Amino acid sequence: MTTHREVERLVTAVDLARDAALLAEVVELRARNEQLGRALVTRAVIDQARGMVMALAPCSSERAWDLLVGVSQHCNIKLRDVAAALVATTDDETLPVEIRRELSRALRRLHAADRG
Repeated sequence: MTTHREVERLVTAVDLARDAALLAEVVELRARNEQLGRALVTRAVIDQARGMVMALAPCSSERAWDLLVGVSQHCNIKLRDVAAALVATTDDETLPVEIRRELSRALRRLHAADRG
């Protein structure tokens, strides 16, 4: 026979488990929210850099994306960091040598492909 005290312990245990699950869900949702916030900011910077490449080349949005991805891969620098460095040049920041060199190569390849 189950005593009143045992029932209370079981109810408390169930409540604690429910609270722990709720807390875990809140923590996960907050982390996801922070990730989405960073992604939105990062995406805006990448889109700005994409527009800059489209103006420089000129080329389509897809080709500008491919060019930025290629620069990122060749330099082994995250795409968001390549984009941020390119966008920073509008505030008189100097483009890092490695990125500038690879961007020049990529633009030359793009122009050569358009002529060929």
